Amino acid sequence: MSLSQRWLKAAYEGSAWLTPLYPLGFLYRYLMRRRAALYRHGDKPTWRAPVPVIVVGNITLGGTGKSPLVAWLSRWLKMQGFSPGIVTRGYGGKAPVYPLLVTPSTDPRHSGDEPLMLAQQTGVPVVADPQRSRGADMLMRQGCDVLISDDGLQHLAMGRDIELVVVDGARGLGNRRCLPAGPLREAPARLASVDAVIINGTPQRPLGIEGVPMTLVPTRWRYLKTGQEWPLQPLPFSLPVDAMAGIGNPQRFFDTLRSLGVSGAMHPLNDHQPFDASTFQFVSKRPVIMTAKDAVKCQAFAPPDSWVLDVEAQLPHAFEDWLLNKLSDLTQRGSTDG
Repeated sequence: MSLSQRWLKAAYEGSAWLTPLYPLGFLYRYLMRRRAALYRHGDKPTWRAPVPVIVVGNITLGGTGKSPLVAWLSRWLKMQGFSPGIVTRGYGGKAPVYPLLVTPSTDPRHSGDEPLMLAQQTGVPVVADPQRSRGADMLMRQGCDVLISDDGLQHLAMGRDIELVVVDGARGLGNRRCLPAGPLREAPARLASVDAVIINGTPQRPLGIEGVPMTLVPTRWRYLKTGQEWPLQPLPFSLPVDAMAGIGNPQRFFDTLRSLGVSGAMHPLNDHQPFDASTFQFVSKRPVIMTAKDAVKCQAFAPPDSWVLDVEAQLPHAFEDWLLNKLSDLTQRGSTDG
């Protein structure tokens, strides 16, 4: 387990060895509150798009299920007749030029892993740009009439109409302290100001606020080399396996594998970890199982017997109705203002 993984585990479990960091956590919370006030009072400029902007983010580190929600939103918006687009910072990538229009064949070294995965999964325009307003402008030139800002909750320079925050049901807010004393990017009170809190999985820790349940459902196995899809049962590979996950919460992926009857060695990696052939040194002749996020980085050099478990988010119909009403209000207001 790496140092960052040990720290994250301690932050969620409330380990006492983080106690000396508490003063820094208070300082971080103060600075974030002061920064938000500067944007709120107009001392720092905020750019607003002429179309609705939905921000999907979190207030914790370590992976909450944000990307599956972004993919679900993209597909759902298309079904409602919208033309959505996704703007993202492109964490982990370094493009020759920005904004970068991410296609299913973009080099992950340029786009980062999550933007490429979303481009492959959704079929909607995805633009990576650290300057999100510039990326949003490219999306609108692509004909997008609703923008999804991936991991944009703390990017206050870009205005938003709907804020959705994803919380991991099992881990909650951890020790409820801000960085570096805990896993929080913002104080817990931030949840009261967003439009909806999406709880991924069964809540095991009290949040003090009502949330919308979300479930990540395995849908299919995918053979990495060819993209051929297989049903979940019977397993299309032999046991035991080597399973790997370079995501914010590898344990959630491993638990899902075990629920499907998959056994073998589980290898947690760092979130957004770069992949090369040496990443697979642990592999012998076992099948290799990985996440969709990891798969986009290693198709060219992964072992031949490599498989991807695809998952999709499921949300209640009541949330769909609520979101459609919010968007209807926004579009009607926009046409009236115009």
